[in-house]
Amino acid sequence: MPSTTRHNRRSDTPPPRTGSSEMEVLRAFLDYLRTSIAAKVDGVPEPQVRTAAVPSGTNLLGLLNHLTFVERSMFLGDDVTDWQATFQAASADSVADIVARYRETVERANDILDGCTDLGATVPRPRPGRPAPSVRWALTHMIEETGRHAGHADILRELIDGSTGR
Repeated sequence: MPSTTRHNRRSDTPPPRTGSSEMEVLRAFLDYLRTSIAAKVDGVPEPQVRTAAVPSGTNLLGLLNHLTFVERSMFLGDDVTDWQATFQAASADSVADIVARYRETVERANDILDGCTDLGATVPRPRPGRPAPSVRWALTHMIEETGRHAGHADILRELIDGSTGR
């Protein structure tokens, strides 16, 4: 018997083809995942974009909001005191606001990364009293963090409207 679930299959975007340097590979995969997670929010109406589909309360807009804070902490030196609170977008913020803030943060983070040529050097972020990680560690962590939440977003988006693909 055929399934009655509606599926909106997007064309699947393959992983990036990159140069041969470690920096090029890490940066390309991070940007690939950043684009993927922002696309998962695209076209999802209110209130579904904020609606939790799992017991943890996780929702699409909250995931993108959280990743904005992670990017700002990792690359821009922002201090986050309540990580759990970052998983909820403010009710006054529209989807467009959150997406624009994420993209602007990614752009600023990439500006910082553009000045980094040594993966073993520390991320040049202003955060007195707390050591910065190496650029390699920061990029690897951001790939892991963004990939993990992009997977969550895949599932949430499919539950909302059946949309699949990267």
